[in-house]
Amino acid sequence: MTVQEPVLVSPDGHEVADLADALPSGRFVLGISGAPGAGKSTLARALATAYGAPVVPMDGFHRTTADLVARGRLDAKGAPDTFDAEAYAALLRRLHCGGDVLAPSFEHGQPDPRADTIPVPGSAGLVLTEGNYLLLDRPEWRPVRLELDAVWHVVTDDAVRLQRLVARHVAAGRAPSHAEAWVERVDQPNATLVEAAATRADVVLDLSAWSGRLERGGPRRRS
Repeated sequence: MTVQEPVLVSPDGHEVADLADALPSGRFVLGISGAPGAGKSTLARALATAYGAPVVPMDGFHRTTADLVARGRLDAKGAPDTFDAEAYAALLRRLHCGGDVLAPSFEHGQPDPRADTIPVPGSAGLVLTEGNYLLLDRPEWRPVRLELDAVWHVVTDDAVRLQRLVARHVAAGRAPSHAEAWVERVDQPNATLVEAAATRADVVLDLSAWSGRLERGGPRRRS
């Protein structure tokens, strides 16, 4: 498989709205993948605001600090094996079963996820989930892709993406030099893995020109 030609998203984001308006009615779990700093969370928030959709982040499935210390992987936090992919896939599976679901959340700068803090009502039609490894072709991650009705992969200008990453780590408490070293040692190798899996996406969106705003098109039908 080859990477699809990206859809260049305009500043007003109407291409994204057109795609969202064309999604089927009823429960639909849409994944948003991309390298660290590519704009996944920003796109998910914009879609959530425009369409009233809950967002379940992959980051809620970070392994705890204690678990990473025990595994000797604390310094690699953010790599594929530092997430509980099995638990993530299990929660996505529950989203297809109906009824209310509670999902975990995670805040950068905090050590561990917080359990059962994101409500997903059974009445929700569109449900969003975003993360780096939704498309990763590894045994522990393949079930995640199987539980997603579609995946949109996002890319952006690489220089901008790297600046965002360094700023994010500084905001979380790292010194600038430490933040830059972390991006080079951890985030960039992870980005390479993510982009290698982009061939498994349904749509590739280039967000380089997008303003972060989303002007909604027609109303998305509900079941």
